[in-house]
Amino acid sequence: MARNKEVTRVQELIYEMKVGQVMVGNIISVRPDSRMSDLRDLLKERRIAGVPVTENDRLVGLVSIEDFIKCLADGNTDCTVAEQMTRDVRTLYDSDPLVHAVEEFERYGFGRFPVVNRQSGKLVGVITKGDIVRGLLNKMEIDYHEEEKAQRGLVRDRFKEIIADQAIITFHYDISGHDFDRAGETSSKLKKALRRLGTPPEILRRIIT
Repeated sequence: MARNKEVTRVQELIYEMKVGQVMVGNIISVRPDSRMSDLRDLLKERRIAGVPVTENDRLVGLVSIEDFIKCLADGNTDCTVAEQMTRDVRTLYDSDPLVHAVEEFERYGFGRFPVVNRQSGKLVGVITKGDIVRGLLNKMEIDYHEEEKAQRGLVRDRFKEIIADQAIITFHYDISGHDFDRAGETSSKLKKALRRLGTPPEILRRIIT
């Protein structure tokens, strides 16, 4: 059941989040008049397979390691990037929903897409499948911590309304001897319950241990 809920949350995020939220904005690019020999050094140094080609911050093409290999096969590694780059480039907008990016990756099988700002037309980033996965995981982690924080605050507010000389909360779990699987599951449940009650991490670790 928990797995189904998690998948549903991923699906929700794919529709809610935008390409601009997960793309890499620190763009590594080359100019059209750059030499393919310089491109080789750049790809090797950065350990990447391709880069956008830009002029005045605008995308004019894409060049990849495959283009360099083709150039090498022709015996001319001193040619310019403009001679080898792909000019007809599929792009995404930073304001596109993430689900559109997923569909485009499935449709074309590309390793990456340049991302362009819809208003200015300028190149603002690059997105890969890995960026999408990392962005979703980061968002889910942030949401999880925010939910935990909100729940702890709710519990503390409720306890403030209790007026008593002493208050006791009892957690009861039935565990058979040598049932280590059940013991592990129970430990996880107790940890989650105590965390939601706002138990400090150092105390929580001692209790679970």
